[in-house]
Formats: sequence, structure tokens, C-alpha cells
Amino acid sequence: MIRLAGLALLALAAAPAASRAQQGPSAEERFRGLPPEKQEELRRRYRELQQLPPEERQRIQENLARLNRMSPDEHARVDENYRRFRAMPPEQRQQVLQEWQRFRSLSPQEREQLRESLRRVMTADPDQRRQILENMDRWQRMTPEQREDARQRFREQRQERRQERQEQRRERKQERRERHLEQKERLRRH
Repeated sequence: MIRLAGLALLALAAAPAASRAQQGPSAEERFRGLPPEKQEELRRRYRELQQLPPEERQRIQENLARLNRMSPDEHARVDENYRRFRAMPPEQRQQVLQEWQRFRSLSPQEREQLRESLRRVMTADPDQRRQILENMDRWQRMTPEQREDARQRFREQRQERRQERQEQRRERKQERRERHLEQKERLRRH
């Protein structure tokens, strides 16, 4: 994986000279000021970057542009997330990357639904959040057959609740009808 900082330096090197003049030392000057091992690492990363398909390079440039538009607080949060990611064991990093790829493959509507679910989890009170996370963990440990059984039970329970609500509505409607008839009868007698 190409480090974001290395890509940022590469992107700065490709920036027009006019914009570089406003930013202080040029990318080349900053590059020359790096220790030889860092220079070699950037050269290696640059070669890796050049081997990527054009659409992947475009995506990286767009991400860098978005990073440059971030506020200092947002930038610090991204940096902290990146440091935490790099500190993870390789198998955890791989799992995170796989989940990220799954997320990116979702439709915009599915992504928004997932974001909304996450917001609900994050804004839940601590006891509810703990319960939700325990349920999610339990779900992850289930076999596909167990998950399908759980889905079926959930569908059945949802159908039962729907039927109960319909029955309650019918009962309330019947009670209103009876009260209305009683009122009409009382008015008729008077």
C-alpha cells in the first residue's frame, strides 16, 4: 500500500510552479532535504504509483485533493486513523481493507443505509450500544445456516407483530364504532 504522505509529496512535485512558489520550498527542495533512505523510499513509491492504472492514479489524486481541502482538525483525524491502521497486525489491516472494498462496492443508497445504521449505533446510549455490538459480534460468529434461521425467525416475528397491530387496530375501530352507535342511540332516545 502506498503511503499517503509519499503520495502527497509526489502530488506536490507535479503541482504547477506558480502554486509551489506560494507554498514555500519547492517539492524538489524538500525532496533533496530528505535523508537518502527516505529519498529512495519515495522513488520506489513513485515507481509503484506510475505502474498503477490511470483510473487508480486519478482516484489517488482526487483523494489527495480532498485531503488538502480538509480542515486541520479533519486532517488530524485522518492522520490518527492512518496511524492506528498502520499499527494493526497485518491480518487485521487486511480485514479492514476487505471490508472497505465491500463498502465501496455497495450502491450509494446501501452506503447511506449503512452510514445511518452506524450513526444510530454511535448515538445510542452506552447500554444499547453494548447490546448492539454484542449482537453484531454474535452475528459474525454464526454460520450461514444459523444466519438464515435467524433471518427467518425475525421475519416470522415481524409478521406476528404486524398481525397483532392489525388486530389491535381492528379492535379499536370496532370499539369506536360501538361507542358511536351508543351515542347515536342515546341521542335518538332524548
